[in-house]
Amino acid sequence: MSDTTVAQVLAELAALEDPKIREVNERHGDDHGVNLTKLRAVAKPLKIQQDLAVDLWETGDTAARLVALLICRPKAFSHDDLDAMLRESPQPKVHYWLVHYVVKKNPNAEALRLAWFADSDPNVAAAGWELTTERVNKRPEDLDLTGLLDLIEAQMKDAPDPLQWAMNETLAQIGIRHPSLRARALDIGERLEVLKDYPTAPGCTSPFAPTWITEIVRRQEAS
Repeated sequence: MSDTTVAQVLAELAALEDPKIREVNERHGDDHGVNLTKLRAVAKPLKIQQDLAVDLWETGDTAARLVALLICRPKAFSHDDLDAMLRESPQPKVHYWLVHYVVKKNPNAEALRLAWFADSDPNVAAAGWELTTERVNKRPEDLDLTGLLDLIEAQMKDAPDPLQWAMNETLAQIGIRHPSLRARALDIGERLEVLKDYPTAPGCTSPFAPTWITEIVRRQEAS
């Protein structure tokens, strides 16, 4: 794709920039000011264009990178491509879309999970735990679930923010999906009290693992 096409996308995104949205996003570590519904509308007519996606990613612009993740071909990236992309993506929304929209669909997902899981960069390690949660949910065979609970029990309380969130999700999903480990998952959550006081909007489920586990299991049993 030509630089002109990249320039056109950047111009379209710039026209959608909203200072109020940027202010809110920046409080959460996301340095862009484009409403995500409008950003998706920019990406939709572009369909899948891997070359353009790569060029947009290389601009370093956060909004452009989000568009790139929507129009890319996930299986086209190599292990090293995705490793480099994650390491240069501290923004939470870029991180989330990269892991969930791209890495999970890539044939290197399991190799990357293993490589990232204990990385010294908490943002990278968080991605390893996010992919581990995917395994807990969909392919738990060969996973040492008891060992994961041991790590969570030892490390989650003092883990940096993104890593703590990812470990907490793994804890909750083990408790929800594996009844034989539910009592221990609940006990770990109660003792560590991670996210216990996190403000939760009405109608939403608290991210505090014991509350989360109990509520989802209640819904499953009621259905």
